Amino acid sequence: MPYEANTIKLDKVKAVLSRLRGAIYEPVGELTVHAWVTKEPVSFADRMNGRPLGSLRAGDKWAELWECAWFHFEGKVPATAAGKKVVLLLDIHGEICVVDGQGVPCRGLTTKNSTFDYTLGMPGKRVVEVTGCADGGEIIDLWADGACNDLFGNFQGGTIKEANIAVCDESCRRLYYDWEVLSELAEQLPDTGARKAQVMQTLYEASLVLADLNPESVSKASVMLQRELARKGGDPVLEVSAVGHAHIDLAWLWPIRETVRKGARTFATALRNMENYPDYVFGASQPQLYQWIKERYPELYGQIKERVQEGRWEAQGAMWVEPDTNISGGEALIRQILYGKRFFQEEFGKEMKVLWLPDVFGYSGSLPQLLKKSGVDYMMTQKLSWSVYNTHPHHSFFWEGIDGTRVLTHLPPEDTYNSPASPRSLVKIENQYLDRNVSSHALMLFGIGDGGGGPGEEHLERLEREKNLSGLPPVVQESSIAFFRKLEREAGRFKTFKGELYLEKHQGTLTTQGRNKWYNRKMEKGLRELEYVSSLLWELDNVPYPAEKLEQIWKEVLLYQFHDILPGSSIARVYDESLQRYSALYEEVTAMTKDAYERLAGLMGWAGETAVFNSLSWEREEWIKQDEDWYRVVVPAMGSVSLREAVRPLPAEGLSASERQLENDRLLLRFNEDGHLVSMYDKILEREAVYPGEAANVFSIYYDDGDAWDFPHDYRERLAGTMKLADCKFYMEGPHAVLEQTFQFGESSLSQKVMLSAGENMVRFETVADWKESGKMLRAAFPVNVFADEAYCDIQFGFIKRPTTRNTGLEFAKDEICSHHYIDLSQHDYGVALLNDSKYGHSVQGHVIDLNLLRSPHYPDPEADRALHSFTYALFPHKGNPIDAGVSRKGYELNVPLTVVKGRADENRRHRPVQLITVDHPLVILETVKKAEDSDRLLFRLYETGGTYARTKLTFGLPCAFIEETNLMEEPLQRLQPQASEVEVAFTPFEIKTFSVAFAK
Repeated sequence: MPYEANTIKLDKVKAVLSRLRGAIYEPVGELTVHAWVTKEPVSFADRMNGRPLGSLRAGDKWAELWECAWFHFEGKVPATAAGKKVVLLLDIHGEICVVDGQGVPCRGLTTKNSTFDYTLGMPGKRVVEVTGCADGGEIIDLWADGACNDLFGNFQGGTIKEANIAVCDESCRRLYYDWEVLSELAEQLPDTGARKAQVMQTLYEASLVLADLNPESVSKASVMLQRELARKGGDPVLEVSAVGHAHIDLAWLWPIRETVRKGARTFATALRNMENYPDYVFGASQPQLYQWIKERYPELYGQIKERVQEGRWEAQGAMWVEPDTNISGGEALIRQILYGKRFFQEEFGKEMKVLWLPDVFGYSGSLPQLLKKSGVDYMMTQKLSWSVYNTHPHHSFFWEGIDGTRVLTHLPPEDTYNSPASPRSLVKIENQYLDRNVSSHALMLFGIGDGGGGPGEEHLERLEREKNLSGLPPVVQESSIAFFRKLEREAGRFKTFKGELYLEKHQGTLTTQGRNKWYNRKMEKGLRELEYVSSLLWELDNVPYPAEKLEQIWKEVLLYQFHDILPGSSIARVYDESLQRYSALYEEVTAMTKDAYERLAGLMGWAGETAVFNSLSWEREEWIKQDEDWYRVVVPAMGSVSLREAVRPLPAEGLSASERQLENDRLLLRFNEDGHLVSMYDKILEREAVYPGEAANVFSIYYDDGDAWDFPHDYRERLAGTMKLADCKFYMEGPHAVLEQTFQFGESSLSQKVMLSAGENMVRFETVADWKESGKMLRAAFPVNVFADEAYCDIQFGFIKRPTTRNTGLEFAKDEICSHHYIDLSQHDYGVALLNDSKYGHSVQGHVIDLNLLRSPHYPDPEADRALHSFTYALFPHKGNPIDAGVSRKGYELNVPLTVVKGRADENRRHRPVQLITVDHPLVILETVKKAEDSDRLLFRLYETGGTYARTKLTFGLPCAFIEETNLMEEPLQRLQPQASEVEVAFTPFEIKTFSVAFAK
């Protein structure tokens, strides 16, 4: 007789799979359910202190979004279940953590209806095993901690779906996974191959046997399938390393407090699955998450430590959290690595060698150097697969940073960290691995991520059948570090990719939630200042260094740099809470810094007298205000001086504010009747900075129907209008010529003081915006009279050049770009820099520098940026390029003001003013002074800013016992000079160097 057509076979095969799934569990009894509801989580000891709901049944509502409840499930295994495997089926239409009798997490369960990409599998977990062989009559008495939210937080169900005792047909369950793996294998195999034909025929014949599902037919079909499952592959061309994973966003569509519980649910599930699947290797990153588990669930944490030591649980990643690497400052990224690596070393004895960043929104070109100088040799991410216009050319490659440092990098070819670990996963890896011509190893991350949950039974059952299955590349479950060791052996054939790893998506995250970004910049600079003055006090007068408090504050700031908090892509509650904490932290750091400086000023003999401190590594001449009076002061590098000694006369000749014009001895600014800057004439260089015939500082508003992550690439074609001038006045304010203007658009207003100071060649724009628009974006554009094909963009520990043209697809995709202190457009003889104190999103096209000020998307926070904002930016025209013009220094000066305090009257002079360190090369900047983590030394971190070789002399203001160079983990590299307070050191382009100094006592 003729063979049945493949289409008919496939239909029958899929129908059997559905029937098998439905036959695995047979409910045999209902559980009694009681719940006690609270607004916020409570401990196991307080589980019955919430609002009691009484007895609940399927369909009953138990809570609103974000509410919590402790559930008590009770019942008895019926006598009819004797001799059978018995489980519980629980689904509260939310997330749930089953605990033991002492309240220790045992297993996490999640709703079947969770908002997840179902092409990757079903995210629900609902099964709790009771016994492998019931006697009948067993008592069920189970407690569980429930959350009225799904994996992605935004679920608004909160109704009981299922609470049953069920019998599990183990033979049917095993056959289901046999059937699933083989049927999907058949779909992935080429139509012309014998392997596909034979697998399909076997499944078809087995489907005929299973016309009636019963123990005999299930047993017979299982034997038939074993023939195909037993077929092994030949010599592998590609081996896939699989590691269980549960990417957990520390905040996103849920508040931070829920992440702690997500961690407990996910980690408990991983531990239980390890008991049933001996090959299972699970990995989790982010020490912050481990720290929460240690504090809240110490018994669970102890179980994790045991599995880490066993080698089946991999502590992953080299950073405290998985941060945004575009917006976070350079020192902050170092602290991410420092605190992250120290935690894993101290807690687990593990040296972290892999940077684990699966989901961040682009990768700074400074990262490779930070990694290598921290002992991190490898990096893993998959987010570049999200790029919109261009495909990154490699999955395995060397990533070279702006300084020339290279780090071995791998992008899992499946392009996800939520792999279902199915045959289609393995086929996709083999087919899409861009470097399969030179590499025989690829990484697969399997499990349910983002909201946690991790691998389920289905992932592990599939992997057991796929270890070496004919038709698929073989799979081994192992740690990521084991994978990278294998990959490294092939690395001699890999290509190198130089520069930043730019993600062609999520450009809106450089701007959204501007207040958080403002606080982030202020906290980074504030901590820098506090560490500097604390170091001075500790070294000069043995005042205790606040190491514990500084670490505590730093870690909280690092938490808020997580890649869904700082970028602005979380729900409103996350920002309500982080802004409150930011405010408290900023107030605390400011108060500690003021107190330390006042004490230091008294120590240096200025008790009751005003002193000025400069924490930057070059002399500064600036205007300061004290008691309503303005003074021109000169303050030495890394030094201090009394106000009376610092004052320098500077006549305000040529300074004026008249109708539509500001002028000093260097610049002449003219404004049109709309309040826009139409001319910025450099009187010294005899150059016009604003492009002739165009206007600068125009506040343009664009329709923005994107979300927190993205805005339309063609936003320029969707202009909603410009802010209109409502009021303006020109006046003199001490040494400043000022234009104060108010603009309006809709219900929003913006007031700005344009300030040109005597003796300065820079104009400041001090801005307050009351933004009330929805679905719109506010930008300020500056057409400058400069022609250049590249813009200089300030990033951590250097700069990167980005194209101003849109000639290629790559250039077109990089329209919105990140810069920190400044962005500069320069030709050979002249340039203009736009500096800022808290903004990151920019665009440069042709001769126009554009700054993204505010965005108000509707999702996931419908009130994003609809608030009062304050920020400052500045225009700095200069001779030559930004390197020769010292633009880096200007950026620091805008962000790190001089400190003016009165010395404490209760302090007696015990020390002369000290320049803690001086640097004699203009391109070498001191970034950080701090006490060493593990010794009584001071650390000095410097870097070369111009992308060139530099040799500089470092002179310390106190006698040195010795000077030692360290890596970024503060581990010694070489002893430089004993008993010398001066040392000459060489920097390569953009090199970061750290020196540990023991001062003579």
